[in-house]
Amino acid sequence: MQPGQHEQHEEAADVAELAARLRHVFWLGGGPGAGKSTIARRLADRYGWRRYATDDVMRDHAARTTPEEAPFLHRFMAMDMDERWVNRSPEVMLDTFHWFRGEGFGLIVEDLLRLPDEPCIIVEGFRLLPRLVKPLLALPERAVWLLPTPAFRVAALRNRSAPGDGFVRRTSDPMRAGRHLAERDRMFSTRLQEETERLRLRTIPVDTAMTEDGLTAQVARAFRLDCRS
Repeated sequence: MQPGQHEQHEEAADVAELAARLRHVFWLGGGPGAGKSTIARRLADRYGWRRYATDDVMRDHAARTTPEEAPFLHRFMAMDMDERWVNRSPEVMLDTFHWFRGEGFGLIVEDLLRLPDEPCIIVEGFRLLPRLVKPLLALPERAVWLLPTPAFRVAALRNRSAPGDGFVRRTSDPMRAGRHLAERDRMFSTRLQEETERLRLRTIPVDTAMTEDGLTAQVARAFRLDCRS
């Protein structure tokens, strides 16, 4: 065996073992605002699964990292609201956003490994980057990404009761911050689409004509579940 091949073999074996340990996990990723939480909750209720929402553990995960482990996260934490959402371009916001770069993803895996393997677990959130999830899939149909269409994103913005999300209102220019956030999220959804296509992972487009029942049924079919249950 050539130098380095032994280490590569061991690494591949470790990844395969990890995928086997996470065989009971279903992964539901996608763009912000695409309905991941709603669909994951509906499936968990229908099948008696445990739901793990990656948004809910962001604060805990931030506290469990060091600046060396998550440099982009800690730089973000040191910024004020205008530095985060007003003064930087959407392109910079996209490229430097810690969760979009995969920082803290290992903590998601750590949490999942601590949970019982029964019942099944559905993990949901935009932090589930395709390139990080794919090596953990014992079965390719255990992961799907929801991608909001341009029309869906426009409708979501129009339906907001005030410019931007709640935290955006705490900036000096909520309208500008809201535009930056919307453009950053649009680019992130495009990046997800490109990455899932490259990795041949399953996606579902989410448009304005789709109902919650319809989207739930599509995700269940993608997971190869019995939709009659």
